[in-house]
Amino acid sequence: MSEMPTTEEEWLDQLEPQEFNVLRRGATERPFTGRYLDEKREGTYMCAGCGKELFESDTKFESGSGWPSFYDKVGDNVAEKQDTSHGMLRTEVLCANCGGHLGHVFPDGPNPTGLRYCINGAALKLDKDKDG
Repeated sequence: MSEMPTTEEEWLDQLEPQEFNVLRRGATERPFTGRYLDEKREGTYMCAGCGKELFESDTKFESGSGWPSFYDKVGDNVAEKQDTSHGMLRTEVLCANCGGHLGHVFPDGPNPTGLRYCINGAALKLDKDKDG
């Protein structure tokens, strides 16, 4: 990926409309509609905005929530922020590199972390060839 966009116009040129709405405007795709919900291929899920590695396929699980769910993240590549929108307290997750909105994390996931990273498919790109 070339230089990371810095203006809204540059982001609009680089991203698909749904990716832009989710990553740059904090939108949420409708449940059970996003890419990667039923994805079973192995690989690394990258930020659709900047290409940073975010989640590994071996941490993906079926949560029944309608969005791709993971029980762990890659290193410090996912940042967290308190979200009080919609009249509730949640923890928003963002790409630590470009600040793109990914989704939210909840404390109701499986072992070993007990976390459920509930992520918009539009915020992700699957790198199916990470090992070569």
